[in-house]
Amino acid sequence: MARVYNFSAGPSILPETVLAKAASEMLDYNGSGQSVMEMSHRSPVYEEIINDCQSLLRKVMNIPDNYKVLFLQGGASSQFAMVPLNLMNKNRKADYMVTGQFAKKAKEEATKFGEVRVVASSADKNFSYIPEVTEGDFSKDADYVHICLNNTIFGTKFPYIPETGDIPLVADMSSCILSEPYDVSKFGLIYAGAQKNMAPAGLTVVIVRDDLIGNVREGAPTMFDYKTHVDNDSMYNTPPCYSIYVCKLVLEWILNDIGGLEKMKERNEKKAQMLYDFLDSSKLFKATVQGKNRSMMNVTFVTGDAELDKKFCKEAAAAGFVNLKGHRSVGGMRASIYNAMPVEGIEKLVAFMKEFEANN
Repeated sequence: MARVYNFSAGPSILPETVLAKAASEMLDYNGSGQSVMEMSHRSPVYEEIINDCQSLLRKVMNIPDNYKVLFLQGGASSQFAMVPLNLMNKNRKADYMVTGQFAKKAKEEATKFGEVRVVASSADKNFSYIPEVTEGDFSKDADYVHICLNNTIFGTKFPYIPETGDIPLVADMSSCILSEPYDVSKFGLIYAGAQKNMAPAGLTVVIVRDDLIGNVREGAPTMFDYKTHVDNDSMYNTPPCYSIYVCKLVLEWILNDIGGLEKMKERNEKKAQMLYDFLDSSKLFKATVQGKNRSMMNVTFVTGDAELDKKFCKEAAAAGFVNLKGHRSVGGMRASIYNAMPVEGIEKLVAFMKEFEANN
């Protein structure tokens, strides 16, 4: 069977060269006579894999020396609690920008640990835009400011990085990490579930500044203390070994095949522009987000007729374009065009949409 074009929001498409490499090493990794899936995480051969993955991530993202890289589990959702447990301990206050479902969930989790102030929200327009804020909008005594940089469900993306002064900025980058260069030094902490742009599900990456480590709330579980994982090089318990291995392969692909994050950004902008240009010219399909707030990773659109949306998704799947159905909370369609989606995938999708429009 030919491979389909997979527009899933996550777990999502992986580069074919990465999949082929992983397949070739499935039974015997690097002459070890065993699969990465079954080797001890304490073995020298696996320690080399996890160390290489960290070094590659530091290189690709240009992570400063005063930040630690952690390979954890529990998904980004575990970070909704882990962040306040570690950071909301000076004044027990935090500011949140609520721009989508996951930002909302993060805010609600944080209320269990202290006083949470919603600085800005786009709920009034069904999360179809990103509110503008300035440094003066944030609380002077907030322990941190939290944002979700790209909103997978609603198809929006922060067109700017909020200026927070001396207050640490925390960002959920699950659906945009590695899609373009970001200045890591502008953030106190970055976290991301890996299943969209980095690796298979199971790995959660945390990039945290040194001064934010070691301040966990008294009584917090050992596993929810960043220092636990820093002190043990992400091996306090068995890490998600295979996901880390695939992440290493993905980082090698970005560096060697794509040419780094600047080139990746150019490629992603080309794909997104191609799809948005068609949507803006279409008489049948309409993008649900306009202007500078549009996501480069998750393109949301509708026909305006729920039955026609359903028909489109069904016919698209039959033609080899799968997982285009929008999130159950919003309906419509969503094309998640992460790093691994080739340009030809967008070209063929647009051609199919033009044909569908002509027939309907």
